[in-house]
Amino acid sequence: MSGAATAERAPRQRFETARVGTRAHDWVQLLKPRVISLVVFTGAAGLIVAPGRVSPVIAAVSILSICLASGAAGAINMWYDRDIDIVMQRTATRPIPGGRIPPDAALGYGAGLSVLSVALMWLATNTLAAAILAFSIFFYAVIYTMWLKRSTPQNIVIGGAAGAFPPMIGWAAATGSLSVLPIVMFAIVFLWTPPHFWSLSLYACKDYGRAGIPMLPVVRGARHTRWNIFVYTLILLAVSLVPSFLHLCGILYTLTALILGLGFVACAVRVLLEKQDAGGVSLNGDKAARLSFRFSLAYLFLLFCGLLADHGLTWWLS
Repeated sequence: MSGAATAERAPRQRFETARVGTRAHDWVQLLKPRVISLVVFTGAAGLIVAPGRVSPVIAAVSILSICLASGAAGAINMWYDRDIDIVMQRTATRPIPGGRIPPDAALGYGAGLSVLSVALMWLATNTLAAAILAFSIFFYAVIYTMWLKRSTPQNIVIGGAAGAFPPMIGWAAATGSLSVLPIVMFAIVFLWTPPHFWSLSLYACKDYGRAGIPMLPVVRGARHTRWNIFVYTLILLAVSLVPSFLHLCGILYTLTALILGLGFVACAVRVLLEKQDAGGVSLNGDKAARLSFRFSLAYLFLLFCGLLADHGLTWWLS
């Protein structure tokens, strides 16, 4: 074989090897792994703080079921949104618009994982946990993705319920019932979602506009969105303290919720007061909105860490 032929074959072999690795990576990316991590964590928190003891095997299967369900909903979301993903800068390289995974295969993948996740939860725990899990998939894939997302600027407000179910699912998996605390945990995630995504939408507004998605800053403008972020963070702060007022948590959680809540409100104030033109559009690259978005991710994670730490301290002292 000539040197030229060998040189030509070597890059081709490297490409084929990379393609195999990329293919596996694409199937994982179809599940929205970054979203899964936070969803699984809040679901695990609901399971851990629930009264009684759950065997490690049942707990592991429950968390796996929540993980698979979240990924399944994400895959169906990517299948349905492939037409708008391709025109948005931040989503154009996803596996389906990028041409690396066929749409029908993605839909089958999502549907199969949906059935598997609900069946696993039902067999391992109880009907209530499986029913809430099934409804959460339906809510995200159908109610939010196929209806709300493209029809109303309140898409994130109502659709936020989809990502708020995991604490209730975890609690139900452990107890077979629901109580006040998991409902409050649901409310916290539900109210966290709008300021979290509206912060993102402020600096991704052009992307959403190109795709024809009626996000709040696209329909009502940046200034209106800034005020809504501020109002929702105030409501979130109040609701996050409900477990303390109802004596469902101790001082450790209370301090965590108060400090994080005030931090989130401070971020919202910065978003509100950021240098902007007459329409509320940022004049410095939406630095405050980007900071608010990043802080919101840390906020939810640390708040539930505080809840778990408080639960562990109470258990240790009892």
